[in-house]
Amino acid sequence: MNPSFKGLLAGIGLCGGLYVHATELTIATFNVSMEAENYVAKGSPLGPEVLAGQLASGKNPQISNIAAILQQVRPDILLLNEFDYIADPAQGVQQFISQYLTKPQHGGKPLQYPYFYYQTVNTGQPSGFDLNNDGKVEGAEDAWGFGHYPGQYGMLVLSRYPIDATKARTFQHFKWKDMPGHKETKKADGSAWFSPQAWEKMPLSSKSHWDLPLSVDGKPLHLLISHPTPPVFDGPENRNGHRNHDEVKFWVDYLSGNADYIYDDKGGRGGYQSTAPFIVMGDQNSSPDEGDAHRYAIQALVNHPTIQHDPVPQSAGGAAHTPDNPMAKFHTAGWRMRADYVLPSKHGIKVNSSGVFWPVKGEPLYEAVASRGASSDHRLVWVKLSLTDEKK
Repeated sequence: MNPSFKGLLAGIGLCGGLYVHATELTIATFNVSMEAENYVAKGSPLGPEVLAGQLASGKNPQISNIAAILQQVRPDILLLNEFDYIADPAQGVQQFISQYLTKPQHGGKPLQYPYFYYQTVNTGQPSGFDLNNDGKVEGAEDAWGFGHYPGQYGMLVLSRYPIDATKARTFQHFKWKDMPGHKETKKADGSAWFSPQAWEKMPLSSKSHWDLPLSVDGKPLHLLISHPTPPVFDGPENRNGHRNHDEVKFWVDYLSGNADYIYDDKGGRGGYQSTAPFIVMGDQNSSPDEGDAHRYAIQALVNHPTIQHDPVPQSAGGAAHTPDNPMAKFHTAGWRMRADYVLPSKHGIKVNSSGVFWPVKGEPLYEAVASRGASSDHRLVWVKLSLTDEKK
């Protein structure tokens, strides 16, 4: 299905080979839990129309709190994870903007985003195979990415700056088997977990991977976006843990010299092909220090030679949430782990400040992050940065 977007502007301008001036941006990622199961009783029908109805009403308290957080932080460029894919923007993203973001929420000031991008994802897409080996071909665990309906847990980018969707690279259909050195998932007897027929078609991405180019006052910037599967909710075979690792490793390879194997959904081959600065962002569902994930991939990503390592975004709210854990100030989720990332490239970017939006008790919007039901079990991660005046 074709992407839905607004403002296909490709104006990436340079003056005499130099950037014209530095532009400060606030860039954020936020897993917002805006998927149908969050809004209906257990056993109720599920689908993208559930979120569409909540957006049209303009009155959902959880979405109002999310909008209030966004109005407080005021990102210039924003990735939302777990925003259900709604094919018609008039029923999806445009309703979110008009019914929530452009209206004051809890004393906030309206936000407007003239540009957006979203695309289909693998979650909820029926595979036709018994991927969880329970003897049946049905349900969320037998979709190409865990989901009860196509587009559950989708991804959405909102921007104050033009997005060149015609040059976007998507990797939704890249096959897991085609990654060299991929993790192998096996049954207890040592045989392959997935049938040969399923493995032949199995995508790496549980949602998708995107390389999305933007133009910021004439300066090029790329967003490298994904939302790997959680490394849990499986069994001793650890199929989700293996997939999470390899979904994260995709970006490590994409930014390194061993990316010849990669192909995009249009047939283009190779890794990162621009000299422009970039930002790796999204809910990676893994931490370099804690949790159940295979940590090599996320450690390799946050320590990648092309990526700035410090400062690590932190919050007083996270530290207060788990006071006996010295890593808590870096947590980005209520379940006590760093899972969400905004990782700027070393080239072309100066980081001015960063943080996790997690207020402590008594601060504004503390109640908006007090529970998953209030907004999300994740916290918004933001980085303020400048695109520096340097040659390509």
